[in-house]
Amino acid sequence: MGLWIPFTIFAAFMQSWRNAFQNRLSKEVNTAGVTLARFLWASPLAAIYLVLLYWFKPVAVPSFNTPFVLTILAASVSQIFATALMVMLFRLRNYAIGVGLAKSEAVIAAVLGAFFFSAPLTLLAWIGVLIGALAVWLMSNTHAVRELPLKTVVTGLGSGLCFALTTLWVREAALMLELSFPHSAAWVLLWVISTQTLVLLAWLAIRDRPTIAALWQRPKAVMLTSLFSCLGSIGWFTAMSLETVAMVKTLGQVEVLFTLAISARWFREKLGTRDLWGLAFIVLGAICVIVA
Repeated sequence: MGLWIPFTIFAAFMQSWRNAFQNRLSKEVNTAGVTLARFLWASPLAAIYLVLLYWFKPVAVPSFNTPFVLTILAASVSQIFATALMVMLFRLRNYAIGVGLAKSEAVIAAVLGAFFFSAPLTLLAWIGVLIGALAVWLMSNTHAVRELPLKTVVTGLGSGLCFALTTLWVREAALMLELSFPHSAAWVLLWVISTQTLVLLAWLAIRDRPTIAALWQRPKAVMLTSLFSCLGSIGWFTAMSLETVAMVKTLGQVEVLFTLAISARWFREKLGTRDLWGLAFIVLGAICVIVA
């Protein structure tokens, strides 16, 4: 079994809890504040993780050239927009459907990766990606297509596109460093999270200081969101340094399994027949990419 598989499953589990805490926080803090909560305390956690890696396995410190910095900046900004759009989804539809729509990133990443990032897939892998897309459609489209609000569709696809671009640029940045596993992913993680934190803090300090105060008044919620975000990112970034983004994100759709469990137990949202069919297709798609 490829090492990317357990890292992906770990990332999906951590991300499902991060989304749950973000969803709860979104009821008390605006979109920018919830987005910042994801990154605020993640930077020191990412730094500790990198230090521990060098403690157990010292390697050379890489050089960071201009293409690397620009790629990090692109990934950071893209993920900020992706997270903000997902928080907006929480307010448009219920929790599980919001996450389900954002999972369109797997298909988008597969297409963009094949055409623009030199990451082609095998036939079986493409089948797995398309089955995963069918699962997302089943779970997010609870009514007839014509009844699905256009704003919900555009927001969901926009979030998926931004997440897909983020992960593709993250993988590119990790490959640029030419470091051994898992140090390259850890460096990219620290750069991305630190950049996102600085950008959002600067924006809110200039435009919306009350939001920073609101986060300060909710230390537990912010810390939990940052903690699970950092743990999830460690899993995602490490998996994507080992395997193509489309493969990782398709298997990562098992996050919906965890999300629905949290949704049913924590938010008391009921699962329908489409949800159950969607779960079955997610499992089938995951099997395809694992075998591929």
